[in-house]
Amino acid sequence: MNKSLSIKLSEIASLVGGKIFGNVDVSINSVARIDDANKGDLTFLYLPAFEKYMQSTGASAILVKPDFKKTRDDISYIEVDSPEKAFAAVIVKYFSPKFELIGIDETSFVHHSSTLGKNVALGRNVVIGANCKIGDNVKIFHNTVLLENVDVGDNSIFFQNVSIREYCKIGKRVIIYPGAVIGADGFGYQKDENGVYHKVPQIGNVVLEDDVEIGANSTIDRAALGSTIIGKGSKIDNLVQIAHNVSLGNNTIMSAQSGISGSVKVGNNSIIAGQVGVSGHLEIGDNVILIAQSGVSKSITKPGIYFGSPAKEFKTAKILEAHFRNFPEYVERIKKLEAEIKSLKEEISKKKT
Repeated sequence: MNKSLSIKLSEIASLVGGKIFGNVDVSINSVARIDDANKGDLTFLYLPAFEKYMQSTGASAILVKPDFKKTRDDISYIEVDSPEKAFAAVIVKYFSPKFELIGIDETSFVHHSSTLGKNVALGRNVVIGANCKIGDNVKIFHNTVLLENVDVGDNSIFFQNVSIREYCKIGKRVIIYPGAVIGADGFGYQKDENGVYHKVPQIGNVVLEDDVEIGANSTIDRAALGSTIIGKGSKIDNLVQIAHNVSLGNNTIMSAQSGISGSVKVGNNSIIAGQVGVSGHLEIGDNVILIAQSGVSKSITKPGIYFGSPAKEFKTAKILEAHFRNFPEYVERIKKLEAEIKSLKEEISKKKT
C-alpha cells in the first residue's frame, strides 16, 4: 500500500457519489479496518456487529449508510448507500498493490548464514523481491518465491515451491512445508446491480509469529485490511484453508482439510480437528476442541469439546447422535402408535353410536 498518498476527502466523496458530514478538508493517507484505524485513515461501517468500535476508532473519516447516527464530531462522515462497495472503489482507485517478479532484488538483505536454492543468481528457482529481510540460518529451497517487503526471522525453513507474497511477516523458527501459499488474495468480491462480481483488492498481509508450522499445500490468505495472524506456536496441518482477516491464537492446532472463513477469531490452546468448517465473523474461545467434521455456525466462547453440524457441546451431540441413529425405529414405533390410536378412536366412536 502506498502510504505516502494524500487524498482530499472531497475527491473520495466525488468518486463514490457520497455526501460529506464534518470537516471537508480532511486528508486521507491510507485505509484500515474500523478497529485498527488511526489518524489519516479512511474506514467503513456496514455491519451492526462493528458499531461497537465506533467510539474507539482513530479513523479520520468513515463511510456510513445515510441513516447512521453520527455520535462523534471529531470524525468526518461520507454517506453512501453501500459503504462496503464504496470502500472497495477507493481501494481499487488509490491503493491497489503493484509488484513484479524478479530474481534477487538489490535492495534485499540475505544474512550470510542463510541457504538458498540453486541458481539463485539467475533467479530461476528462488525469487526475492524488493526490501525483503532474511535473518540468520534461514533455509530456502528450490522454486520458492518471496515478494516485496517480506520480513523473515531467524532459523526459519521454507521447503520447495513455497510462495510468500508481499508485506508478509514471518517470525523465528517458522517451518513452511512444500506447496504452501502465504498471502494469496482473500476471497473478496462485491456484486453489482447486474449480478456481476467485482474484485476487492486485498491490501493487508499475513503474520506468522514465532514457532509456527504450516503444512504442505495449505493456504493462508492475506487480510483485506490489517493482518491475518497465526499466533505463536500454532501448528497447521496439510491442506488447510485460512481466509482473510482470521486471527488464530497461540498454541492452537488445525488438522488437515479444515477451513476457516473470513474474520474469525480463534483463541489460544484450541484444537480444530480434520474437515472442520467455521463460518465467517465468528469467535472461537480459548481451550475449545472441535471434533472432526464439525460445522461451526455460531460463536463458541465456553471452553470444552464440541461436535456436530451445527456444532454442539459433546455430551449433547452424543445424545442427539444416538437418537438420529434410532430414527428408523422411532418412525416405525410412531406409525404403530398412530394406528393403535386410530383403532381406539374408531372403537370409542362405535360405542357412542
